Amino acid sequence: MQDRYQQIKTEAELSELLVQPDEELRRIVFQNLNFEDVRDIALKHLYRECLFLSCRLPMGLKRQSRDCLFLPNMGEMFGFPNHLYSPEELYDGFNPEQPDSYDNCYDGRVYRHYLKKGKYVTDFKETLARTLHDHSVSDCLRDYLSRFDEHKLVGVMGGHGLSRLETAYIQVVRLSKHLTESGFLMITGGGPGAMEATHLGAWMAGRSEEELQQALSMLSVAPHYTDPLWLSSAWEVHNRFPALGYESLGVPTWLYGHEPSTPFATHIAKYFDNSIREDGILTISKGGVIYTPGSAGTLQEIFQEAVQNHYLTFGYASPMVFMGGPRRNGRSPPEDA
Repeated sequence: MQDRYQQIKTEAELSELLVQPDEELRRIVFQNLNFEDVRDIALKHLYRECLFLSCRLPMGLKRQSRDCLFLPNMGEMFGFPNHLYSPEELYDGFNPEQPDSYDNCYDGRVYRHYLKKGKYVTDFKETLARTLHDHSVSDCLRDYLSRFDEHKLVGVMGGHGLSRLETAYIQVVRLSKHLTESGFLMITGGGPGAMEATHLGAWMAGRSEEELQQALSMLSVAPHYTDPLWLSSAWEVHNRFPALGYESLGVPTWLYGHEPSTPFATHIAKYFDNSIREDGILTISKGGVIYTPGSAGTLQEIFQEAVQNHYLTFGYASPMVFMGGPRRNGRSPPEDA
């Protein structure tokens, strides 16, 4: 008997599975798939102990199933993704020329729903839907990270309020660009400030100093994430300088939905539950963590990582690198400090 579940997440994987001669399909997870397009061949099989998560099923398939679990889309603004978000998916419906259009994009609609239902809810249907969404994201995240050498996974922690004009911001951009070009995958909480600087550096990997300066100049019109053109200027750079094949991972949360997710992260694992997300960033950054100027949140992350290293939670201690010195009145100290 098959002990582990096989996961089928793409239309290509589904088609390949269904053409197999085995009449009975057992212990398979079908995630966010449309069986209507392969109706005839799908109905030729029997399904045993399978899970159907947010799938469109043809009439009659359930009659050919035994001991299966069916979890439909629960009617919320969000579903159960079978891959990590891309910035294009997260911001589908956003027009950089109309900053207010954020409310109409996917991310904006989910955030409004999240606020309407409440950040902390007791409604069973809502909590179940959010949990299943986050479980799906975690599953996709594991699949994505399996492609990389764990010693090449580097996290960057730091303040969301870091201005695009500050020296520390530009230093993070350059450091991230260099590390990305050297084969490291850069990981952050996926928001503004030091997080955006990390992903901007990864996004500009492979490009010239002149192009990097152009990008920084374009972003300078909106130094802080609270500026109306912060997101629009990021998308202008995104579109002006398409990625050259390098990747980076952002792990944001709708708990801090007022801080826009950076579109410079090529892969985005966005969660509802911040505790899963926050611990996860430090857990997966086994190649080391770089701490940039920040505040209370960054301080908390320092101690979290120190505990993991002290107990050798993953069999070894990961490097902890600290950039810069103490911030003065919200700004980085002089370079000669």
